[in-house]
Amino acid sequence: MTIDFYTRPGCHLCEDAKKVLDSMTKELSFLVLERNIDTSDEWTEKYGLMIPVVEIEGEVLAYGNIEPSALFTKLKQIVNE
Repeated sequence: MTIDFYTRPGCHLCEDAKKVLDSMTKELSFLVLERNIDTSDEWTEKYGLMIPVVEIEGEVLAYGNIEPSALFTKLKQIVNE
């Protein structure tokens, strides 16, 4: 499973969310593709006010101040499908 993680440099919420994702990767076995929204006008327009954004196959699972237990529950459900 691959997670798209939309972020930008200097974003403290993004740094916190990255730590949350990193802590879950071993147990749930997924790959995180970190995407800097500053490299794409489309991403900046779409996610600029939402970052960080955790997305799988176009579905936003979490954004902003990421709640670890809620994200873990969603990811675990997807992995077990």
